[in-house]
Amino acid sequence: MEPLGDNDPKSIGGFALVCRIGAGGMGQVYLGESAAGHQAAVKVIKASVLDEDTRARFLSEVDSMRTVYGPFVAGFVGADAAAEQPWLAVEYVPGPDLRTYVAGHGPLPLVETASLGALLAEGLGTVHDAGLLHRDLKPQNILLSEYGPKVIDFGLAVLAERRTMLTATGFVVGSVLCMPPEQARGEHQLDRPADVYALGAVLLFAATGHYPYEGPTWQAVALKIEDPATPPDLTGLPPELEGLVTDMLAPAPAARPTLPQVIERLVRVIHGLGLTALQAKRRLAGLTPEIVVPHLPPPAFEPGGGDAAYTPTVVDAAAAEDDEETGAPAPTGAERLGPGAEPDEEPEDAVPAAPTGTVSEPRGIPPRGRAATAVRPAAPLRIAERIRASYAREARF
Repeated sequence: MEPLGDNDPKSIGGFALVCRIGAGGMGQVYLGESAAGHQAAVKVIKASVLDEDTRARFLSEVDSMRTVYGPFVAGFVGADAAAEQPWLAVEYVPGPDLRTYVAGHGPLPLVETASLGALLAEGLGTVHDAGLLHRDLKPQNILLSEYGPKVIDFGLAVLAERRTMLTATGFVVGSVLCMPPEQARGEHQLDRPADVYALGAVLLFAATGHYPYEGPTWQAVALKIEDPATPPDLTGLPPELEGLVTDMLAPAPAARPTLPQVIERLVRVIHGLGLTALQAKRRLAGLTPEIVVPHLPPPAFEPGGGDAAYTPTVVDAAAAEDDEETGAPAPTGAERLGPGAEPDEEPEDAVPAAPTGTVSEPRGIPPRGRAATAVRPAAPLRIAERIRASYAREARF
């Protein structure tokens, strides 16, 4: 996270911006706080790329987020695609992305990798059930939290039923390192197997720290991906995952397993290690480092700018009524301290008195902003307190 710069907005869409979270090809992402204190990740489109096509793509993103629900997908909070600066707010997840975690801590162990894959497959399933594709699944778009992984950034998702075409033929949309061959060729007619391939590349990265294909330029990587004679690099992948990841990275979309099949095979790996899927999920969540989330500073205190502090006081209503009936004044000074006591002393069984003031009607309910009158206990309570104090002095234990 970075502090806001001089050119960053201070608020947008009703959210006060706290700091920068990151940046993408389409815009800047901020941590924002609503008026009620709810934190969200607020994406703001860059002015330099704000043209008609970009606004249309962003509008599609907003429509997509409204329809996707699930525990492993960052939830939709709010958006305005028609604003002068279009923005989208989604659930803020206080955890590192997968790429950052692997870079700092190394690849995940086998159990945690299998759990990650199964949970992400369930998350993608909710995306597909909404009639959408992610199209840009990669380690940077997977956040690790204490509740499990979260899939984020549907900025490049398109409607699976092809209600709109926002990219020209041959134009590659997405991150090439996790891209399936059909997407690297610029094909429009993508389907669910495209996200399965990307998930296979993510699993390989999580377990090994490298991608299926790498090269000096994105064009060199794309050429390797498109060549069916060039197998993916599975170096370092645990044997228990080799068969599944190989199938997920198959060049032909029809040869790849479905998401339910991916979940079944990964859970089988977890069971083979003597754990339940829930136990594996807890181990994965336990890897998430604690993150201190910044927030807005408290407002400056203004003397006399509001009501005085309210100090609640317990009032014995019965004693107050007794005093009013008998006309007995409230004890003060040495009378309150007890016989023989000096005003600056306090007997061992004395109960501290509350600050004095004025009690308003109804009796026994102190007014907001003022302290209540200190009232001596009713006669039965005073007798009981003296008996208790006497017994406490004579007791041997």
